[in-house]
Amino acid sequence: MIVKVVNKSSYDLPSYQTSDSAGMDLRANILEAIILKPMQRVLVPTGLFLEIPKGYEAQVRPRSGLALKRGITVLNSPGTIDADYRGELQVILINLSDAPAQIEPGERMAQIVFAACVQARLEGIDILSQTERNAGGFGSTGV
Repeated sequence: MIVKVVNKSSYDLPSYQTSDSAGMDLRANILEAIILKPMQRVLVPTGLFLEIPKGYEAQVRPRSGLALKRGITVLNSPGTIDADYRGELQVILINLSDAPAQIEPGERMAQIVFAACVQARLEGIDILSQTERNAGGFGSTGV
């Protein structure tokens, strides 16, 4: 799959860090550091504009190291970028720690994963088929 990208950032295009990586890191395309207070959220630009092929989506996800070490995560994780969106890719970050956290210009702040996406056709019916699980939800299959 090829994703066309207009790069208006100050940085190289995202790339996979290893041969088996699922995601590519996204960098903060900002001119000066952003200080995030505890529980504060901010929209961070990447300077990237994508042309995702029809039948695919991009998912914006947290970087595990940033979440563990500094408590910074992607608020609407995973954030979905639809194939027909052509605006700038921006990331909603939130600081879930109890201390201020800083995002530096060019810092790897999130990751992007591309996935096939199928549009469903919904059919209204009166009764669903029965299964072993039926309506059992949250914890119904064990701990």
